[in-house]
Amino acid sequence: MRKSIVLVSIALVAILALSGCGSDSNESESKSKESTTESIVVYTGRNLDLVEPLVEQFEKDTGIKVELRDGDSAELATQIITEGKASKADVFFSQDAGALGLLETEEILSEIPSGITAEVPDRFKSKNGNWVGTSGRARVLVYNESQKEDLPANLEEMVSPEYKGKIAFAPTNASFQSFVTALRVSLGETAAQDWLEAFAANEPKVYEKNSAIVKAVNDGEIPMGLVNHYYLYELTSEIGQENINAKNLYFEDGSAGSLVNVAGVAILENSKNKDAAQKFVEYLLSEKGQKFFVEQTFEYPVTSAVEPAENLPELSKLGDPNFDLSDLETLDKTIELLDKVGLLTK
Repeated sequence: MRKSIVLVSIALVAILALSGCGSDSNESESKSKESTTESIVVYTGRNLDLVEPLVEQFEKDTGIKVELRDGDSAELATQIITEGKASKADVFFSQDAGALGLLETEEILSEIPSGITAEVPDRFKSKNGNWVGTSGRARVLVYNESQKEDLPANLEEMVSPEYKGKIAFAPTNASFQSFVTALRVSLGETAAQDWLEAFAANEPKVYEKNSAIVKAVNDGEIPMGLVNHYYLYELTSEIGQENINAKNLYFEDGSAGSLVNVAGVAILENSKNKDAAQKFVEYLLSEKGQKFFVEQTFEYPVTSAVEPAENLPELSKLGDPNFDLSDLETLDKTIELLDKVGLLTK
């Protein structure tokens, strides 16, 4: 009897030992699986409400985890430069090309394989292959339909006395500042300052955001305003076409007034997750990614995989096709000029 008890005790000890080993093995396997899961950190200047659904879809489709850190594009670019090699960023997803151009001048970006960016026109990507546009937006003059017989034909006419007090703008908005940067690059510093001084003398009305401008124009609060094309589409989606009294005027003269800027993406040279980062870029340029930008953010696609929204003019008719969007990186000089002519304090 005593012998049987001893044998049972030994068996129980063995079972418990095996059970413990199994637990350790499972835990080790679980940890190993977690450590092999691909992940990237994305610094993004894009509105989280807009891009989070796309990022979540990317995670679901690829199994790659994404940590988003958001902020103003220019400020994030400066932060990445300041962080240097200590930066956690694998990818920079910028609201505009200027911030991407700034990082390119610092030589801290990794070249994106040409096979990923091949379908994107040259005008919407870095000449050095360091960044690529993911969606496009055109500068427009949004106007109330009651003003359709009294619109400027170009930027020069816009600053004539007849438009005094009739035009809205958002001086601290990145898109307006990119427009002014394009004005500086295309016309030169002196001519750009002359235009801005004339614009300031016309007493334009200040708004904080483009969306507020479009709403004010639609409501008849002010006749017209300088914005990006998609804000009217956003308002239409919110209140319905039957309640829209505004339209976009696209200048087709190749001037800064018809600037086509892009949201875009770059991979940091110090990224330790470049394969996953490249997959993220590839996804944004895929049919699924481009369709998202067209249907959800009302922007232009930058590849032929998806057709743009109805009633949008062809991108080939807008902006200067030879304008290098990387040149928009001189934002500091733009802010200095806007302050000098008094437009930042209006």
